[in-house]
Amino acid sequence: MMTTTQKFLLLLIRFSLGWIFLYSGLHKVLDPEWTSAGFLSGATNLTGFFSFFLQDSVLPIVDFLNAWGQTVLGLSLILGFLVRFSAPLGALLMILYWLPQIETWDWSVVDSHIVYAAALLFLAAVGAGKFWGFDKRIFG
Repeated sequence: MMTTTQKFLLLLIRFSLGWIFLYSGLHKVLDPEWTSAGFLSGATNLTGFFSFFLQDSVLPIVDFLNAWGQTVLGLSLILGFLVRFSAPLGALLMILYWLPQIETWDWSVVDSHIVYAAALLFLAAVGAGKFWGFDKRIFG
């Protein structure tokens, strides 16, 4: 059984991460010039994998999924709606942001992307949408 303080802290983490993703996603959605091409072309790891996403037929799909994925994830977290589904997908997105930029495999390899991924997996694991969110109304 969670205390009110624990539930509030879960809500705070959920809202904070939700705002980060919503803001980032909307920034991309509302900027017609935004593309992930610069990020993908700068990959230093798994270059073959990430260069696949740079193909003319694939890049628009990647850009759409990236921008709208972040926006929908942000809304999901803020509203507490389908958090057990959206949060692991958000963690996967964070890993996909993290992988191409790793330069050395030492202690500095843990950056904000890993922290966000871990926090998202935690929110999914505890069913954070059940605490003052729509998941409780929908799934009980």
